[in-house]
Amino acid sequence: MTNSELRSDVSGMENDVSIVVVNYNAGKLLEPCIDLSLQQAGEVIVVDNASADVSMVGVTRRFGGNSRLKIIRNETNLGFAVACNIGAKVATGQFVLFLNPDAALEEGAVKQLRLALDADPKAGMAGGLLLDIKGKEQGGGRRAVPTPWRSLVRVFHLSRFSDRWPKLFAGFDLHKEPLPDAPIEVEAISGACTMVKRHAMQDVGPWDEKYFLHCEDLDLCMRYRQKGWNILFVPAARIVHYRGACSRSRPLFVEWHKHLGMLRFYRKFFRHQYPGVLMWLVALGVWLRFCAVAAHIGVRGIGRKFIGERNE
Repeated sequence: MTNSELRSDVSGMENDVSIVVVNYNAGKLLEPCIDLSLQQAGEVIVVDNASADVSMVGVTRRFGGNSRLKIIRNETNLGFAVACNIGAKVATGQFVLFLNPDAALEEGAVKQLRLALDADPKAGMAGGLLLDIKGKEQGGGRRAVPTPWRSLVRVFHLSRFSDRWPKLFAGFDLHKEPLPDAPIEVEAISGACTMVKRHAMQDVGPWDEKYFLHCEDLDLCMRYRQKGWNILFVPAARIVHYRGACSRSRPLFVEWHKHLGMLRFYRKFFRHQYPGVLMWLVALGVWLRFCAVAAHIGVRGIGRKFIGERNE
């Protein structure tokens, strides 16, 4: 019997946490994700979006008899937001942690997130320090909201003027700044690791299901802040994130929905705040970016096919 199968290994504080993992072809990464999650939470809910790989086989075989693991299988891929809402509906904890299947919680991560939310009555959401396999901080774990203006600053590399006019030309990637010693308030965190208070979730509402993939986390952060809830970045909560593991098999599909998500996010929150010309430029920039990414994916695919044929 593993540690994750022993309920006594989960402290009273962590026992009040439900972890929702949305899986789609996470492969071998899903099993350790579930193992580490069961060691730190009262229950783990896996919502599988009709995976075509064997990711659920190992989880079912190893943890199928664990009463703290709930498995929900969708007949089709319903998207990340819909699956998160499905998991949240059956979660029983007063704190719900939405965790990517390609993320591995380091020891004490759940406890640190819970402590941070407990310490701030106004905090409704908290995220941890996302690390790559080399231990370097990834972007997205702490960030400013990518407003249309900030996005244009990034596209046109205007951040080079930030030393002279920091407020006007500041970017939205905060991971390049020094790591804080304690939890701090930020504008947005990553959907790869998002813990929310249940009563805050009931106040704000569910994930916006009109996003299929990407930008739904920014949407949620915007709505929490609009309702007066603080969002915290907790550096002591460390998570190793194998980013992109679930999207490698269908990169163009993922990029298409990512860019659709961008457009929805900008139109939903900034359409009435920015001039129409600026919003038009943002939309044009989004589609030009998609075309560039799609071309890169196509060229890379042709190159791999050519190399494969030469090696045969």
